[in-house]
Parts: sequence; C-alpha cells; structure tokens
Amino acid sequence: MKAISKAIDKFCMKHRRFGIPRLMIIVVIVSGAVALFDQMDTTNHFLSLLAFSPTLILSGQIWRLVTWVFLPLNSSIFFVAIMLYFYYFIGSALDREWGSAKFTIYYLFGVALNIIYGFIIWLMLFLTTGHNFNIPLNPAYLNLSMFFAFAVLYPDHRILLFFFIPIKIKWLALLNAVLFAFSIVSGLVVGNFIIAVLPIIAILNFILICGYDLLLYIRPNKTSFSNKPINFKKIAKQTRKQYDGKTYRHKCCVCGRTDTEYPDLEFRYCSRCNGYHCFCIDHINNHVHF
Repeated sequence: MKAISKAIDKFCMKHRRFGIPRLMIIVVIVSGAVALFDQMDTTNHFLSLLAFSPTLILSGQIWRLVTWVFLPLNSSIFFVAIMLYFYYFIGSALDREWGSAKFTIYYLFGVALNIIYGFIIWLMLFLTTGHNFNIPLNPAYLNLSMFFAFAVLYPDHRILLFFFIPIKIKWLALLNAVLFAFSIVSGLVVGNFIIAVLPIIAILNFILICGYDLLLYIRPNKTSFSNKPINFKKIAKQTRKQYDGKTYRHKCCVCGRTDTEYPDLEFRYCSRCNGYHCFCIDHINNHVHF
C-alpha cells in the first residue's frame, strides 16, 4: 500500500495537469439531470438505457460503460438531492486536499474496478449457464467509498447529522463501515453473491489508494511527527536562497513563484508535508503532500 501511495503521489507531482478539474461537480450535475429526466419519464425506460449491461456494451452501446455512474439511488427527488449534496461536499474536499490528479485517479480507478468486476461476473455466468445476465452495478458504494477517504483526512471534522446533531466524521465512517459489512453479510446469507461483492470492490479501491494514510492515522509514525511547535518564521529565514542575483524568503514548491517576483502574494508552509515546504496561497490547499 505504501508503494502504491507513493507511486500515485509521484505521478501526480510529475503530471500536474493530469486529471479532470472539478470532477465531482460534473458527476453531481449529470446525476441530478438524470434524476430529473427520470421523474419526467412516463415510460419508465429511461434508466434502462443507461444501466450497465455487458451484452449491450459489446453490441455497440459503449456509453453504458460510463452512464451507470449517474443512475439515481432512489426514486425520491428529495433523497437524491441530499445525497448529491453529500457527494459534492466530500468529493470537493478531497479534490482540494489531493488535487485534481489524485482525486481523478481515485474516482476513475473505482469506476474501472466495478466495470472489470461486472464483465468477469457476466462472463462466468454466461459460460456456466449459456444465458446473458444484466449485472446491476450500483454507484452508491463507489461514491460512499469517498467518505472513508474523507474520514482519514479529516477524522475530527464535525457535521450536523439530520441537520441538528453534531457528530465527528470518524464515527460516521465507522457507521458506514458497519453498513458495508451488513450489505456483504446479508448478500451472502440470501445467496446473492453478486451484490455481496460490490461493497468489497469499493473498499478495495479505498485500501489500495488510501490504505497507507489509514495506517498512518491508526499508528502514526513518531519519527515523522513531533509535538514540538514549529517556528515557520525561523525556518523561512534559514531557507533564504538566491534567485537571479536577488534573495527570496519564500518560493512555492508547485508554481515556483517567489516573494521577490510577487511581493503581494501570500505564502504559507504546509504542516502536513514531511519536512518544510512553502506554497503560495493558490496551492497551499491544492497540492500533493510530500
């Protein structure tokens, strides 16, 4: 997990323009539009045109590789609106913390795992029974897997449950894990193995990309963190360097701008990075941590 996490971070550092900017906003807007069209559909066939179906995909309807991600989770437009806002809140926070590159990798990797799983199950059923079956891929577990990542980054962040009960994210993440476990066990009990494995696919996505961060939260590396207060002014003074014959105190590790070139630009040091790394105000909340 550590090697995978570092490889992803290294890739994101080298390819800063990789990824889909504001990916979660796109997902939420398209999902909301699909839910509205479904409410206006009197034939009840609209969603069937978007559902995942390996047979129809191989027949040329390749849009089904993507459109299943936008299927509504409930027929109630109020419930859909609440869930989409929740996904937007969680996804946008991850996008700001990780940057568009890593968040895009996380989300699209989860989509790819579900698609691969769907084709494997479809192929196994076809070879054993000789019939084509539709594999019901559900975007709920894919989107809820983001909640685990958010809980690792912001475990003590408080939200209002039911709009009036303050509760920490880490406790909601534990509740989410219980619901995942219940879905797996209940699927196995009734013999629906296809449904039972879907939460495991979402958890696998989280473990592969965020497992190392979870281990650091559970067992923090004492050599990487210290309770001693950090004097960032002293560090900035010690790291003064030359730039084209002029001295500078601050230089952004992302864009390379300095306080000499841009005297009005605000610079800050990231306390989450390993070591002391300076970033401008545009990248202090949008960079890959060292």
